[in-house]
Amino acid sequence: MKVKIPKLVKKVYPSRIWDGPKNGKSLYLTFDDGPIPQVTPWVLEELRKYDAKATFFCIGDNVRKHPEVFRQVVAEGHAVGNHTFNHLNGWKTSSQKYLENSLQAQHQMEESTSEEALKDQLFRPPYGKIREKQARLLRKHGFKIVMWDIISEDYNQNLSEEKCLQNVLENSVSGSIVVFHDSIKAEKNLKFTLPRVLEHFKEREYAFRALP
Repeated sequence: MKVKIPKLVKKVYPSRIWDGPKNGKSLYLTFDDGPIPQVTPWVLEELRKYDAKATFFCIGDNVRKHPEVFRQVVAEGHAVGNHTFNHLNGWKTSSQKYLENSLQAQHQMEESTSEEALKDQLFRPPYGKIREKQARLLRKHGFKIVMWDIISEDYNQNLSEEKCLQNVLENSVSGSIVVFHDSIKAEKNLKFTLPRVLEHFKEREYAFRALP
């Protein structure tokens, strides 16, 4: 997977969100696959140190299992989005099942927090793998399909911590949507990389914003 998404890919799928508003110097940190008690509260603590807001794309089943962690994310002013209920690969799933699973995740999040926190109906496909028909169905239900500009590859356990950090520092620009994962698999690389990313860009007077 390419660390930085080529401009051509963004042009092919213009209805998907690849970058955030620039608003001066702005970065949009996103976290996929949570919430889980082992990692998500640590992420929230690090973000708090830098007055940083982010967007968490949550797996519905994790929200079901850890509603208190999900509510903590919302209470601290971060945006939340849908990552399907069971982390489905759209390329290997029928469109109807994909839609039903995504709506199940949305209902689970609605049961766990206020509707106001979910008003933007953000959706990120697991693995970035979604068929255009699935994307159209989700948009008909009011979802905004959010992709990314930069992926840290923190989930790659064969990747060194230093390389994970370089992936973000060397490729991010104002407006970049950056992918991290608040998961057990990504924990080692994430715990090395995230504090250094926050410090690096804070020193350069960037603001860390949640997606609108």
